[in-house]
Amino acid sequence: MTKPIKKVFVLMTGVLMLSASLFIHCGGSGKGRKNQRITVKGSNTMVLLARMWAVNYKKKNPKARLEISGSGSGIGIDALIKGGTDLANASRPMKPREMAKIKGKGAQVISYVVAKDGITIYVHKNNPVSALTLDELKKIYTGKIRNWKEVGGQDKAIILYGRENSSGTYEYFVDHVLHKKGFSIDTKPLQGTAQVVNAVSQDELGIGYGGAGFATGIKKIAVKKSAKEKGIAPSPENILSGDYPLSRPLFIYTTDKILLKKKQVKPFVKWILSPDGQKLIEKAGYFPVSAAQ
Repeated sequence: MTKPIKKVFVLMTGVLMLSASLFIHCGGSGKGRKNQRITVKGSNTMVLLARMWAVNYKKKNPKARLEISGSGSGIGIDALIKGGTDLANASRPMKPREMAKIKGKGAQVISYVVAKDGITIYVHKNNPVSALTLDELKKIYTGKIRNWKEVGGQDKAIILYGRENSSGTYEYFVDHVLHKKGFSIDTKPLQGTAQVVNAVSQDELGIGYGGAGFATGIKKIAVKKSAKEKGIAPSPENILSGDYPLSRPLFIYTTDKILLKKKQVKPFVKWILSPDGQKLIEKAGYFPVSAAQ
């Protein structure tokens, strides 16, 4: 029998508390202050990293005002299209139709690859399964494989955890693992990767997926490209080299109009790509783009 999932997610509570403190510390009232504030919305995968960047950037630039929120890559990009944010964090590439909407408003998309990540497959630490092929993952999440014994585990039903459909991690998984097939109706969508990790850490029959930076208190599964190949672990070396099958870049998007209008935005992004900004990526559990070059 599986253990019930706790309704209180400690990590997410910490994130929300940090979000509030950042808004109070970095925000302000008044039209002039609002115009000087840098707003960042988007990827839940990147939100902890984005807040680390904001806190450390403000230490070096006390007058900087940054407002950070995580709501999903798709929601962040939509906010950029509608003029509701200066920077959109995304754990997936922007879609052609999204770029076309920005171009239709007379602006050009400016994109930055700011870090590398590997979609990590999470199982409970007591799960005997240590590796899965991409095809097995596809069959598990589309409902064709329903029992752990079919992939070398115990004779018990697999419990599926995933992300909500506004998540870039969700879309990446659909594209690169499910190959555009739909998730099984038994998949339990959760709002953030921290919630997926929390659920799997308490459910011996659970499986989930998300960013490498959240993979604590669970077992990380090696991924095989095919049954004949050796499983590749989501280690820093394998993710940076691209050998890990589910390696991916993390993006920040803005527009040329925003960079012209808000002069404080470009220095912030430039700092993120500097050694000072990049060294924080490893502390957040991701991998600096400079290390991949």
